[in-house]
Amino acid sequence: MNLNQLKELAARLEKALHLSSPAIGIEFSRTNESNLDPYPASMPEESSDGRTGKVSAGCVFWMKATAASFTTDPSDHRNCSVGSLTHGIVNFDEVASNDDISELLSSGWVTAEMVPLIPVISERPMSINYGPLQEASFLPDVVLIRINGRQLMVLNDAVADLQIEGKPQCHIVAMAKEYGKVAASVGCALSRSRTGMSVNEMTCAIPIDRLETVVEEIESTSKVDSGVAKYAAQDARRFL
Repeated sequence: MNLNQLKELAARLEKALHLSSPAIGIEFSRTNESNLDPYPASMPEESSDGRTGKVSAGCVFWMKATAASFTTDPSDHRNCSVGSLTHGIVNFDEVASNDDISELLSSGWVTAEMVPLIPVISERPMSINYGPLQEASFLPDVVLIRINGRQLMVLNDAVADLQIEGKPQCHIVAMAKEYGKVAASVGCALSRSRTGMSVNEMTCAIPIDRLETVVEEIESTSKVDSGVAKYAAQDARRFL
């Protein structure tokens, strides 16, 4: 797939699902060399356990990437130990004693038994690139979209093996990249608080190798749904 094809697919995806936020691409790069500008922020003072980053959590970059393309260093993500784990930046032993992990475990939000089951990126990236898919300045590993209930309905009908997940929200990116899964998440309290994502939004991660097929499936399903909705609306007029 070349970048022009990617731009076309991005436009088709956004049109078929009537996305209110642009689709973004995420690339886990094996090099720290990029023609993209670094994300423009400085790191705040470290927390008592040594955490800091350019944003409070890696999922914040999802929100920022709808407006511009940029590259990030793994250290830019390190304030959130969970996101650092799912994105292959650290292993659990490196963050097990961090305050945020302790809070999540002590509260029962996750259990120690759940941690080994969380999907993670297998190879530690040298950099992670983000940007609007329609800009297509790089070829991503994963396409991420923010969706509402109706859009999830279309995806659920269109993608036979769609997996709907819960917390932590960021692990769907690893599911898409590592296992080739189209995975949606209902979100998680940790991510929603840090990103400010609307209560009406969820997320879905699509492996780049499946993007063309998924777009075709969504277009077909959307057309059928539109026909059914038109019929239902006309039929409902008898009750007005």
